[in-house]
Amino acid sequence: MQVVSISSLKGGVGKTSVTTGLASAALAAGIPTLVVDLDPHADASTALGVQPSDKLDIGRMLKNPRKARLPENVVASGWTARAQSNGSGPTALDVAVGSAYTGIYDRPDLGKRDLRRLSSVLAGAEKYELVLVDCPPSLNGLTRMAWSASTKVALVAEPGLFSVAGTERTLRAIQLFRQEFAPNLSPAGIVANRVRTGSSEHAFRLAEMQSMFGDLLLTPHIPEQANWQQIQGAAHSIHHWPGDSAKSAAGLFDTLLGNLMSAGRASRTRSNR
Repeated sequence: MQVVSISSLKGGVGKTSVTTGLASAALAAGIPTLVVDLDPHADASTALGVQPSDKLDIGRMLKNPRKARLPENVVASGWTARAQSNGSGPTALDVAVGSAYTGIYDRPDLGKRDLRRLSSVLAGAEKYELVLVDCPPSLNGLTRMAWSASTKVALVAEPGLFSVAGTERTLRAIQLFRQEFAPNLSPAGIVANRVRTGSSEHAFRLAEMQSMFGDLLLTPHIPEQANWQQIQGAAHSIHHWPGDSAKSAAGLFDTLLGNLMSAGRASRTRSNR
């Protein structure tokens, strides 16, 4: 099982859009996947078409992780039924539903015991090949809890000055966190998101990112998608949205998912040398 935290210390870079794009690619590829919506805003849960239920959200599972019973409390994404109706197999795309309740853990002073809460919850995730954790845009307790439970971290950045600088700081934070709490954690790579074709500033920043981060900068880059808000508001996956633009974006996420997985394996190999 691969556990990947999708992180950014800067808000507004499209972190949740990347999470749901990768989840859509995993569903299309037949990979049993769990999305853990750790952001208190719970936007990923909305985009994944989760219906209200009486099951425990991720915040309440974290409150008592030894009794969380994850398999009994995950909710099937609305995308799964749509994929099956279109002739796909019975592959699971489940959600550990987000809620504002998780905010009680988004503090900078969590101890080692609290940082292991998500790891304890995910002990019940054996049936999944991939777990995607949508982190809040901060380096407080929830993100550190996610990193403690993860095998790798994928960073999302826009090709802009502040986002690039924030990504460099986040890589340093991951290195320090590895040394103290999670020796098996590795950066899987950096996703350049919301790239505007024809923007000289974005072209300059992408070249800067390539120079700074080398093979950690994943390909393909994800262009700005004009209809993302509409797709997410309709709770559709990018792979089941009509039109050439969505079809092209779906193909990019297919490739990105494969590259993310292989980059994570390569990064882990380098870190163990």
